Amino acid sequence: MDKINIFNTTDELNEAVVSFIQLISKEKSHFSISLSGGSTPKALFDYWANAEQNPEFWEKTKLFWGDERCVPPDDEMSNYGMTKQHLLDKVPIAEKNIFRIHGEENAEKEAVRYGQLIDKEVTPFDLIILGLGDDGHTVSIFPPTIDLWECPETCIVNHHPESGMPRITITGKVVNKATRVIFLVTGANKAEKVRDIVLHREEFAVRYPAALVNPASGNLYWFLDKAAAHLL
Repeated sequence: MDKINIFNTTDELNEAVVSFIQLISKEKSHFSISLSGGSTPKALFDYWANAEQNPEFWEKTKLFWGDERCVPPDDEMSNYGMTKQHLLDKVPIAEKNIFRIHGEENAEKEAVRYGQLIDKEVTPFDLIILGLGDDGHTVSIFPPTIDLWECPETCIVNHHPESGMPRITITGKVVNKATRVIFLVTGANKAEKVRDIVLHREEFAVRYPAALVNPASGNLYWFLDKAAAHLL
């Protein structure tokens, strides 16, 4: 059963997510997170960077990414670059605890390298934070390539269905092995997809990759603002 959390404001949502992360990390001597890109995580990172910091948390936490565009880290489209600007440069985390996808490298080779790194360092993730696209995609598995969700590899290369831009992404097996998974969703433009996936998951599992998120642990959490939740 999905665990639904609805908040009146973005600040309330972000406060709850940060508190949740701090709480679940207390039970671990080492803690691994896969981060998401996008505007909603950007707001979360801004809030997190301005919150009171716990050096012990950052010392034991390893940060990874669920997907990345094949661009250099200083490109405005880089998920890592956005996270660095809005969070990493402002918190006491060591470089050795940051494991970015090298989007500027050969995509196929980097997908193999990053997959091996995940397998060595963290599988399963303690926490994966996911976004939800307007089209029902998550990480970089899109509706036209939904079959890639079931790939046996840890990481693969996929292409955006409209721009054709290559992206490196974790696959469904990684997401669904995680100890906990969060969907972080804001905005009325996401409300239909939230309703479809939360209330009619089986019907839409053939259409939306996000509907295939079903961690074996049973620990799937939705953090929604009122606009994204208004059709539930």
